[in-house]
Amino acid sequence: MRSENLSYAKLLETNNLIRTAGEETYFLGVTRTVQESKFFPVSAYIMLGYLNAFYRYPPLLRKIAAVMSPEALADRIRNSNSKIQSMGTNWCMINFYLLGREMAIDMGLIRPQDAAEDVVFVLDFWRRYQLAWRRESGHLTNKEAGHRSQVLPERRIQVYHADMYPCEEGDALHTAADKFLAAVSQYAVLVACESRVCMTNHGPYNLGHGRELLVRDFFDLAEGDLPWLDGVAEEVPFARLTVPTAVKDTHFYVVDDWGSFDSRPEYRASNICAVGLYTSDELTETQVPVGMGSREELTDMFEKYAEIFKNTTKNLWERFAGYSREQLMDAGALTYYSIIKDFAHVAGCYDVNDWMLIDERADRFRSLMNDEYGNALLGALFVPLSLSSQQFSEYEMMAHSNLPKRNYSPIPYSILSDGDYAPTVGDRPHPGVTYLPEKVDRYRTTQGVMGLAELNERVRDFTPALCGERFRYLDDAWVKYNYTSPLADEMYRIEQSFSQNLRNRGAGLSRDDVEQLSNIRGVAGKNKDMKS
Repeated sequence: MRSENLSYAKLLETNNLIRTAGEETYFLGVTRTVQESKFFPVSAYIMLGYLNAFYRYPPLLRKIAAVMSPEALADRIRNSNSKIQSMGTNWCMINFYLLGREMAIDMGLIRPQDAAEDVVFVLDFWRRYQLAWRRESGHLTNKEAGHRSQVLPERRIQVYHADMYPCEEGDALHTAADKFLAAVSQYAVLVACESRVCMTNHGPYNLGHGRELLVRDFFDLAEGDLPWLDGVAEEVPFARLTVPTAVKDTHFYVVDDWGSFDSRPEYRASNICAVGLYTSDELTETQVPVGMGSREELTDMFEKYAEIFKNTTKNLWERFAGYSREQLMDAGALTYYSIIKDFAHVAGCYDVNDWMLIDERADRFRSLMNDEYGNALLGALFVPLSLSSQQFSEYEMMAHSNLPKRNYSPIPYSILSDGDYAPTVGDRPHPGVTYLPEKVDRYRTTQGVMGLAELNERVRDFTPALCGERFRYLDDAWVKYNYTSPLADEMYRIEQSFSQNLRNRGAGLSRDDVEQLSNIRGVAGKNKDMKS
């Protein structure tokens, strides 16, 4: 008998999301290169991570939703840096889950109608979160926004604009920033087992005068959720870092749902003309500047952190070199699967056993995941779409390929009449396994190092002022018509509390006003009228 949780309208909506996600997945797969590793079994661990997501996301997201709604989660992290922004949710969340589901369908473990209530719930959670997190743009994804990721409210962009320090190729700040970005990027890739899920980009934002702002976020840098960083990343002072970069004479015409970008002309580091550095997490009101007291201080900070990340990268390589293949498999699979773990952190209900174990139902396929099979299966899922479950009527013409194929199987509407389906994979995660060392109870935060119980408690007891009821629903559309109000002024002053140049300026500043107050006034590209 059909559950009351399902309706025709809900299935129509869910299948629309499934189809849309599949078409974008195909587009990303055929327009981007594949990253390979001679060390990590990347394709194999990705497949294991997808299966883990299929079995574990539904009960864990229900656990989180019981504490905090998707909309509240989005509003809580609006002014912070988190994996559940940008790439982590734009593409990874639902597609990791749907790819795991498609594998299970193709292997005959489930039918397209099985776990129907799970699929509806996971995609609805994602949709609600995305609409709230991306409310300034009004789009679910970067693809829907024309491959742009303009997600920040004006008040945050103004602070970046005002406080970034100018630089040019060859000077001390530019050289230090370039070395830092190279070091932290290399480190973040290694932390993520030679993948890109610990860093992303969003933007562009038009700064005027031939400049565009691209914001770069880095996650899971310090001791925290990932067991392989215990004792290795002790010197890393921040778990998350944000680097706003102003780039001249460069238009970023694509910032996709993988956090990748394309530009005209081709992006060159030499065109970076201003930079900044911030940290944040679930315990900060807004983003906190790091080394932003002066241009010289920021230069020194970039140089210092570049050395820290270079040394930590070396130490992490040494740790991974001592891992068995099974440990490398677990590290990679858990990196992928746990990309949405920050939902639990924001809700204050994070549990190591929820996010750092391979579900026993996924683990049973570990023996299949040799490199050859992993590569073949990953390829089949993304581009050739050669799985039997991906084949459809010969009359169909899929977007981008014109082939009679689909990335993902829709839920059959017949379940509304015959009730022939299994509703869920279960109301709680099954026992899990891991070959990794036991997680040390040590978590680096902006408030110092603490154990998980204390971290969860502190998060539950803290509500950022900008997320409180007075300000929560005050978006840029409201500010447009109310910028002279005391409430708008107060909201902007909270955002500006750490700003060197905008502190206590309040609302009502135009972009030109901010430019005149900024460190980068007078810095312009050759084409001052470059259109975005």
